[in-house]
Amino acid sequence: MSGTQVKRAYKYRFYPTDAQRGELLRTFGCVRKVYNLALDARTRAWFTEQRRVNYNETSTMLTAWKKSEDLAFLGEVSSVPLQQALRHLQGAFTAFFDKRAKYPRFKSRKRSRASAEYTRSAFRYRDGQLTLAKMPEPLNIVWSRPLPEGTDPSTVTVSRDSADRWFVSMLVETAVEHHEPTTSMVGVDAGISSLVTLSTGEKITNPRHSDRERTRLAKAQRSLARKDKGSNNRDKARLKVARIQAKITDRRRDNLHKVTTRLVRDNQTVVIEDLSVRNLMKNRKLARAIGDASWSEFRSMLEYKCAWYGRDLVVIDRWFPSSKMCSACGELAGSMPLKVREWTCEGCGVRHDRDINAARNIVAAGLAVSACGAGVRPQRETSRTGRPAVKQELSGASRKGIPALQGRVQSTSTFHGWCG
Repeated sequence: MSGTQVKRAYKYRFYPTDAQRGELLRTFGCVRKVYNLALDARTRAWFTEQRRVNYNETSTMLTAWKKSEDLAFLGEVSSVPLQQALRHLQGAFTAFFDKRAKYPRFKSRKRSRASAEYTRSAFRYRDGQLTLAKMPEPLNIVWSRPLPEGTDPSTVTVSRDSADRWFVSMLVETAVEHHEPTTSMVGVDAGISSLVTLSTGEKITNPRHSDRERTRLAKAQRSLARKDKGSNNRDKARLKVARIQAKITDRRRDNLHKVTTRLVRDNQTVVIEDLSVRNLMKNRKLARAIGDASWSEFRSMLEYKCAWYGRDLVVIDRWFPSSKMCSACGELAGSMPLKVREWTCEGCGVRHDRDINAARNIVAAGLAVSACGAGVRPQRETSRTGRPAVKQELSGASRKGIPALQGRVQSTSTFHGWCG
């Protein structure tokens, strides 16, 4: 089997000493300060002089800031995390100018992630011990799994979450072996009552981790609301809430890893829908359930795992009527609200489970997209008015007679309308 060289991060928890904790907290504060100063300088230069400031100019500014009396404390910590903060800001502006992200925002002490990135010149990794710059002692890391043999970290990122847990992430370049090729193909329909439904008819249950801790979380949040702002008791109550939320997040991520790893291991091609999760989260009645299912994280895991292990991920258009189309004859049903979980096709009389039928239509559409070589993600056509045109899958195929996958795909010739 062939392999792929990938950059992979290994994350471990560690327990800092009092001296290391103080040094890291100072570094986090300096990183945030430098990022905000550079963002303010670049913003002012644009709005006052219509001039773009690049990384080299902000690096020169950093040297001047360290020499000033008010910002002399920036020279007390390692300079590498401060330079990395400027590089991250440069990447944020690049993404903004490429229209891939919004304008960079200032970092908040309470809401932003506390982290610092060290490159090779600012840490030493020897004999399984990691020592950061400005620290005489190595970090007390819990090695839950070993680093790949013969690899040394190129970048180390230290972070602290809201539950006061400390983590170190080591980026290494390693080879990932591809899975054995297989002919199986599966369609995945993301749901709420079930986490996902597969085209094989299997429904994977949504554990609903937030529901299990809802009572404890609500009690802790009520206790936090009663505490005086700025008091030590409020800090203790906030930490209790954060730990409950961290437990929910960890359980959810662990379950998603297990599900996605299984899908990628057992199937050569995985087909999913291009869902607009941000818009779906605006539904107040479904936002909690959608957030607990974590569809965006589920998709991102599938993307990088398929790339690592030699699998194909096909993403079909979000406007494809997978739930309303009969997987047996291709008949399109009328309006179908979410409360309708089963329905009978008027064309052929077959009774469908809503989610299983959608998963079968998804895998059939994915097979058609792959057959016509339309790429991984077919794009919607846009009308001259700027609004989405008629649903792409109905422009080249009739509403009836579209064969679908029912155990196996009968034909793919009539799916060319979906490929544009």
